[in-house]
Amino acid sequence: MRQLSIAALVVLLLGCQTEAPPEDEVIRERLEATDGGRLILRAINAAGGIRAWLDAPTSSYTWDFGSDNFLVRSHLVANNRTRQIYHDLLAMGSRREPIALDAQMAWDGADAWVYPDTVQINPRFWASTAYYFQSIPFVLADAGTRYEVLPDESLDGVSHQMVKVSYDDDVGDSYGDTYTLYVHPETGRVSAIRYRSTYGRGRPDTQGRETLMRFLEYQTFDGLTVPTRFESYSFAGGEQDTTLRATATASDISFRAPFDEGRLVMPEGGRVEPFNLRVNE
Repeated sequence: MRQLSIAALVVLLLGCQTEAPPEDEVIRERLEATDGGRLILRAINAAGGIRAWLDAPTSSYTWDFGSDNFLVRSHLVANNRTRQIYHDLLAMGSRREPIALDAQMAWDGADAWVYPDTVQINPRFWASTAYYFQSIPFVLADAGTRYEVLPDESLDGVSHQMVKVSYDDDVGDSYGDTYTLYVHPETGRVSAIRYRSTYGRGRPDTQGRETLMRFLEYQTFDGLTVPTRFESYSFAGGEQDTTLRATATASDISFRAPFDEGRLVMPEGGRVEPFNLRVNE
């Protein structure tokens, strides 16, 4: 009888255990807890939904960012779960005088490196920059992210819903960054963002100039609808400057490419870039 009672108790306890909710439900619940989070969720749904993003093992594309005097062109593959990223650096220099490269850089989750060490680029900053912009709004659902609804603003004559995104202290190298999204009232897509880059500076003064980046020419790949062209302008005093500062394009886009973990290992002759926190600037 004692053995039967113990067995019955085990069955009862197992029956009372509940499975953890699916990850997409956890994320939706977190976003739906605030008005700002609900706007981010609306943008995610317009881009294919959080389940489609979680089911995408990787992100890969050729990213071309630059201006007349600056250029970074690379093909990257990112693990969407671990956020590890490796690049084939294809060209640098400027749009007027691009210099072809045979180089690599990566973020392995702990260190950022570039190979060969003579390449003049900060991989700690650039290895994840393209991935982050291209992955908005999905990456804005991460834990440690704060949301604040702002009054509607007009963009191209259309009143957009606005949500400001910031981060808990010590979330990444640029936890002082802020991103303000323009969410289209009809499509729910992100039409543009305003942002401040605070890499290596903690939480600086939040007043002053921002960059406005327009998200353009949306296309759908593997169930996710993403921009393929970007335009950047200075933004200050509530106004966008009319001078185009930089452009970016994403091509050869896939969310199903294989991820080669061996590419995270720095070849001999590379350089690891330390993170330097600048103060009193």
